[in-house]
Amino acid sequence: MKNLTSTIILGIDPGIADTGYGIILKDKSGNLSCVDYGSIKTLAKLAMPERLEIINKELNKIIKKYKPNLIAIEQLFFCNNAKTAIVVGQARGVAVLTARQNKIPVTEFTPLQVKQAVSTYGKASKMQVQKMVKLILNLEEIPKPDDAADALAIAICAANSCHKF
Repeated sequence: MKNLTSTIILGIDPGIADTGYGIILKDKSGNLSCVDYGSIKTLAKLAMPERLEIINKELNKIIKKYKPNLIAIEQLFFCNNAKTAIVVGQARGVAVLTARQNKIPVTEFTPLQVKQAVSTYGKASKMQVQKMVKLILNLEEIPKPDDAADALAIAICAANSCHKF
């Protein structure tokens, strides 16, 4: 069943140093196009609360500018380094909270689900996923930085997985 209206989806690849974001448009016919992408960077010299506040403020600016109908966020995957997992989890929590404060529905996907949705292979390499993002969104080049390409892949996964927004 096709959507009756266009949908704007914000994909987020959470991280404390770099939080990737990608905005795509799914039109009435189900076609996908890239609206914008980038990365929210925070400096390592800043205290954790300041870094999380930057992520919150920048996501709020992106939400205000693009008015997404849906926000898709990558779930935290198993991580060998507990400290890294905790820090990424904090950035992820800020992203989820920011979405909820803006009353935008949130959907979450594992890295495996994203890889399968974009490349049809759950163990695809980062480069394979990035090439498919370029192809699916008809971009001239692979989006940079990597976090932005990952965020676009997350948004594509949501566009192809969610029937109601």
